[in-house]
Amino acid sequence: MARLRRLSCPGLVHHVLQRGHNAQAVFLDDDDRRAYLGALHEAVRADALALHAYALLDNQVQLLLTPPSEAALSHAMQSLGRRYGAAFNRRHARSGTLWEGRFRAGVVQEGPCTLACLRAVDGLALRHGQAESARASLWTSAPHRLGVRRDAWLSDPPEYWQLGNTPFEREAAYAALLDQGLDDALLQRVEHACAHGWVLGSPDFMEQLAGRVGRPVAPRARGRPPRCTAEPPPGGTQTA
Repeated sequence: MARLRRLSCPGLVHHVLQRGHNAQAVFLDDDDRRAYLGALHEAVRADALALHAYALLDNQVQLLLTPPSEAALSHAMQSLGRRYGAAFNRRHARSGTLWEGRFRAGVVQEGPCTLACLRAVDGLALRHGQAESARASLWTSAPHRLGVRRDAWLSDPPEYWQLGNTPFEREAAYAALLDQGLDDALLQRVEHACAHGWVLGSPDFMEQLAGRVGRPVAPRARGRPPRCTAEPPPGGTQTA
């Protein structure tokens, strides 16, 4: 069976996954991580993508991005992969591919599904035991949304702004959501959509998008998928 072309939908959020070849480490130290973030910054700036979230694990990267055109995402990710891969090989005196083939990307519906993906990326290091807390996960965008630091190059999506009327309210509500975590079934759906290039959204959204792109946007259904909803945090203003 021919491989489906990657979905790339201008103006919609995309959940992106880059893995190391054969699960090998793509970051050996913090200098590597700083170099990757520098290359990422340049790539998204050059192709005018909005970067909403990032998480750097030892052997993988997850991103949340909105491209302005159909070609922008692929161009930016290819540029990023080549630039960082070459720098990594030079620095560590190695050769060969660093990444596991093509990057993976799934399209995400606005609203609760985007908020779910934001939480999934910002909570990635914590779930994998590479941070003691969301606030301490220095190589993710979580500290930016928890008031620990400000990453001026990040673009907070509307779903984050809707968590409160003041920075303190938004930070507190988002902290509660990260502490709460995602339901296991929803987290599996988020990860599966990203890893396999499917769409994360409601049946109506997926049907409309399938007609727009002219290809399947989800695997054949085996029952009703979990909705992108979550219980509101204590004292928060979430309305998903």
